Amino acid sequence: MPTYEFLNKETGEFEEHFMSHTKLDEFKENNPQLRQQVSAPNIVGGTGDRVKPDEGFKEVLSKIGSKFPGSDVDRKYNKVGVKEQQTRDVIKKHIAIQNKTK
Repeated sequence: MPTYEFLNKETGEFEEHFMSHTKLDEFKENNPQLRQQVSAPNIVGGTGDRVKPDEGFKEVLSKIGSKFPGSDVDRKYNKVGVKEQQTRDVIKKHIAIQNKTK
């Protein structure tokens, strides 16, 4: 059952009332001093600290990762083939050699 928020016109205070939607109209008729306030619904997107992104967001992350090869996002969300991985390993090896000679 949802929680509804009301403004008390006499006191200026906000009140919350927990009731079913079917009883809402009757409650409004019996309490004319209260005016219902529209508020944002409380939506639970997931529970716990291990919420996984949905498939659409994974696709967006893979596109971001492809623009930044070698980044954490790229490694996590882009499935690269064997040839691509070997190419990245060779590049990484040569970067390490270049950094040693400096």
